[in-house]
Amino acid sequence: MKRDEIAVMKAVALCYKPFLKPAEAMIYCNLEHTQLAKKLQEYGIYKSVSGYYKREDLDLMMSGGHSRIQQAVQKMKL
Repeated sequence: MKRDEIAVMKAVALCYKPFLKPAEAMIYCNLEHTQLAKKLQEYGIYKSVSGYYKREDLDLMMSGGHSRIQQAVQKMKL
């Protein structure tokens, strides 16, 4: 196997993992460290106890949908 083939295989594997390490999350979202940190804070996405990010949460962030905080506020009745 060539080095490029291994890199492609790792990238494809990232798309199917339910939880991603912080370095994998940066690759998955195609963001640098500070950009990712700002987006995660904006959307209220935090690491699990084991230090991983949930891929579903990252998908929500990348889709541009409402954050979980905004969704909860919209559900509240005044």
